[in-house]
Amino acid sequence: MTGSEESPAFRLAYVPGVMPDKWVRIWNERLPDVPLTLTQVTAAEASGVLLEGGADAGLVRLPVDRTVLSAIPLYTETTVVMVPKDHIVTAVDEVSVDDLADEIVLHPLDDVLGWERLPGRPAFERPATTADAVELVAAGIGVLVVPLSLARLHHRKDLTHRPVKDAPESSVALSWPEEATTDQVEDFIGIVRGRTVNSTRGRRPAQPQAKAKRADTAGVRRQQTGKGAGHKSGTAKSGRRGKPRRRS
Repeated sequence: MTGSEESPAFRLAYVPGVMPDKWVRIWNERLPDVPLTLTQVTAAEASGVLLEGGADAGLVRLPVDRTVLSAIPLYTETTVVMVPKDHIVTAVDEVSVDDLADEIVLHPLDDVLGWERLPGRPAFERPATTADAVELVAAGIGVLVVPLSLARLHHRKDLTHRPVKDAPESSVALSWPEEATTDQVEDFIGIVRGRTVNSTRGRRPAQPQAKAKRADTAGVRRQQTGKGAGHKSGTAKSGRRGKPRRRS
């Protein structure tokens, strides 16, 4: 293990839209004696929280600074546009960025998509958060392009969404400080990678007591069958016949 001494609980940060429930459930089944605590942070805050020791690991959005943070990419999300249910976009199964050229596309300050060039027409003012932008969409002021998980997080009965086939995508990763790969972090890595509890990649070796028991059992078995080291030596000695003579 490297890094500082482990805390009594495993502290996991996660960004909005990420659902850690499945992994948390597996953790609680495998490590009931190590509580897992969850802390939601914004995508912008995530790296700072990890580097400042506010969490042992985090489910974050890429990119992260790989010089100080380790990261294992987990999945990449579909990007969608959120619109009112009576919007013309709902007539098709998916849209392109060009299809949004005449729309006011809201770009909140906490946007997580890496746009090289923003689509559509800009709003008069950028909303502070994605939640604020969703309220504006519901008011008919514009549309919002977000990862699918955020559209689901901010679901409303009066809104719907459609995939945007050529928009930037957002990837989610498990990340932790490069110099603080604790045993608990290794355990969680195994869980998110789908390793079984008996996986050879797990950090927990076989119990010494079990190894000793197996060794004692093997010794008893050799004595009972007369296949100990001394017996082998005696058999070899008594069976020596010397070199055979050559035929003339």
